[in-house]
Amino acid sequence: MTLETIDIVIIALYAVALLGIALVVSREPKGHEKNTEDYFLAGRALPWWAIGASLIASNISAEQIIGQSGQGYAVGIAIAAYEWQAAIVLIIVAKYFLPIFLKRKIYTMPQFLEQRYGEGVKTLMSAFWVALYTAVNLTTVLWLGGLAVTSLTGWGVMGAMSALAAFAVLYSLYGGLKAVALTDIIQVVILILGGLAITWIALDALPGADGAMAGLGLLMQEMPGHFEMILDESHPAYGDLPGIWTLLGGLWVLHFSYWGFNQYIIQRALGAESLPEAQKGLAFAAFLKILVPFIVVIPGIAAVMLAQGGILDGAALAEKSDRTYGELMSFAPAGLRGLVFAALIAAVVSSLASMMNSISTIFTMDLYRAAKPDKPEKHYVMVGRVAAFAAMGLALLLARPFIGGFESGFQTVQEYTGFIAPGVVVVFLLGFFDKRSNTAGAFTALLGSLVINVALKFGMPDVPFIIRIWGVFLVALVAAAVVSRLTAPPEEERTVKLGDIAFATTMLFNTLALLVVAMLLGLYIWLW
Repeated sequence: MTLETIDIVIIALYAVALLGIALVVSREPKGHEKNTEDYFLAGRALPWWAIGASLIASNISAEQIIGQSGQGYAVGIAIAAYEWQAAIVLIIVAKYFLPIFLKRKIYTMPQFLEQRYGEGVKTLMSAFWVALYTAVNLTTVLWLGGLAVTSLTGWGVMGAMSALAAFAVLYSLYGGLKAVALTDIIQVVILILGGLAITWIALDALPGADGAMAGLGLLMQEMPGHFEMILDESHPAYGDLPGIWTLLGGLWVLHFSYWGFNQYIIQRALGAESLPEAQKGLAFAAFLKILVPFIVVIPGIAAVMLAQGGILDGAALAEKSDRTYGELMSFAPAGLRGLVFAALIAAVVSSLASMMNSISTIFTMDLYRAAKPDKPEKHYVMVGRVAAFAAMGLALLLARPFIGGFESGFQTVQEYTGFIAPGVVVVFLLGFFDKRSNTAGAFTALLGSLVINVALKFGMPDVPFIIRIWGVFLVALVAAAVVSRLTAPPEEERTVKLGDIAFATTMLFNTLALLVVAMLLGLYIWLW
């Protein structure tokens, strides 16, 4: 399968438009030199629509499009729990966490940890996040994106990854967060249009279907097992999505770690022009999250019937489910195929750009600036650009050996991040709401979470990792609280004074939050 001239023209127009807009929005007024607030937080001037769109563009990467389509093929709609539960978490983060972060005017998550627990905790988590984003997140997005591009173009995987990395560097390195966030508006529009196109085409191509909507009905009728949100213990994927525990267990820990305390996600909200604007942005993102499974997971389920009908190569998909989305792209006609390909590129490069920006922010503001203070602002901006470029180069080298051998890139990322996620959630929650929590308790939670998780991973391998993470979270929470009370209390100025923070939200936000909850309840009741 190859791209035709019209496809190449569409992709070229997309690339030129993106680069042009990135250049325009990155320009500073005459006489103004870009400082760290401009580069890392977009001058704290992002509106709600840019925040919401950028959150989703940063999140929906090759990990989601490629990984969740593959999981849709192998497991079914149950994998949508990662998207739909995230919508609830976004609402909670907007109401209860953002007021604390914005009140403190922080650049990074490690900076909050420094204010609350001290330099040691900040340095530990800064190093961890830089390593995780580089060796796991960047590599996964590059590898899965490279696989999809290879399936469509015939390029080698390394060449495809290099092209994606170069494009992300080209449009984001100069402008920083402002360029990333504002160009993400284009990325989200293309991503949703391309995703809807793939869904429509896949459903319409089902054997016996008379149109896409009829195809969806046929798919639900013929494959009821793929439309169950809560899996039975006998299901082969129960170890990844353990039934009711996806609602009651560790998946919430992963969500709060990702959406509440993950630098490359929350950085958009830190760059908001105001708290209400940031909260509206997260509510907008919550609505978009509800849409994601319909443009990512449903095509993967349709691929099962297409493979059974001999339309897709079932043997190849059974061997490597992450090939599903790339194979589905072959159904798009000329022109539309270019749009779908552009959507895939948009998903990949927006995530790469976001991760690069967050790596550079943490490295520069939390590690380098601490070692070399009192340098000019221009110097720190340059260090941030060098750090982002270096991280991308390292990720290119690590992608194949780190991710290439795993069956599912999506589940691999969840597994890796789950080792430390319980400790991260504990230190932030206790930091917010427990004045007695101290540095010793924070180290106990962070290091204990990692040690216990690794021990259980190898000592009790049959325990589903979502259940394992929930158990580790509860142990870390209790241990951190006990250790904090057995050691000296923190200094008063380090604690979060909740009485000084306004948690009240606007009527608009409250209405949007209720709508999100109602929609999710309806979906779970329908697909239980």
